[in-house]
Amino acid sequence: MGYRLSPDELVRVLRFLPSAPRVLPKLKSLLSDGNSSMVEVVSLIRLDPGIAARVLQIGNSAYYSQGLRCYTVDEAVNRVGYDQVYELVANAVASQVLVRPLVSYGMEADELWRRSVACALGAEFLAERQELSSDIAYTVGLLHGVGLVAIDEWAFRQQQGMFFAEGKLPLETCEAERAILGFHNAEAGAALLRLWEFPAVMTEPVRWQYLPRGTASHFALAGVLHLAKWLRDSALSDGERPKMPDGALMRSLKVTQTDMELLSDRVAQRMTELSSILDSSLPDKSCLTFPNGEREIASHAVTRSFIDRYV
Repeated sequence: MGYRLSPDELVRVLRFLPSAPRVLPKLKSLLSDGNSSMVEVVSLIRLDPGIAARVLQIGNSAYYSQGLRCYTVDEAVNRVGYDQVYELVANAVASQVLVRPLVSYGMEADELWRRSVACALGAEFLAERQELSSDIAYTVGLLHGVGLVAIDEWAFRQQQGMFFAEGKLPLETCEAERAILGFHNAEAGAALLRLWEFPAVMTEPVRWQYLPRGTASHFALAGVLHLAKWLRDSALSDGERPKMPDGALMRSLKVTQTDMELLSDRVAQRMTELSSILDSSLPDKSCLTFPNGEREIASHAVTRSFIDRYV
């Protein structure tokens, strides 16, 4: 069954991206400590797609930008300021989006977070080799899956009971999405970022992540993102590495199979380090403020049942 809507129409249902329960308690604690440095704050915001996107939105708003666009979390945080970032975190907590499993994709919240950060790291490492902005590449990688969130939110609000079966790289769920919606998650993701007034240097690579050669002016970063998704899956896999990306694309970006394997190991190592830092630096429970009072959440309990979505 198909639907008569465009990516732009679909994404209007999603006001903000969900925030990661693993990151929020520590970030809130950091912002409450007057001795915390802005570097520490930025390093944590870079691990949260929801807050990173919101900070960039506000940093590029008419009030803060004064006509000068910022492209990285570092620039945006410095422009917005410590107090406003604290307010963003408080709002993220109060909005009760601490856990957002993607029901339509059978994906738990922690898996979405791991995929987002691993892809961001892979894009950052590849961009360094291409002499591209590693910070912009990291942000594009972090937000590469926003279309999944938008589609899942639309399906939830429409109560259609949709399910998109997991697919392997390079196309993943594209064919299932096209069959039902007429477009895929990368197109929805780019539409969402355009709605939030992100620049083309970020929206176009997200849009063309499955077919990097479809964009001439943004090919390099779209290609980096395409390869970063392989690094993501390889780094997060428990066993055999996925099939290597298109050889012609790798040659265009001057990346060899050995390079990819080494970068995958680097991403895996960094993911292990990040998980260790986030899991060990927090108490078992954190008290967070919600509109109806305070509530304790387990700092490590980020994988929860899909039924929580409907409570």
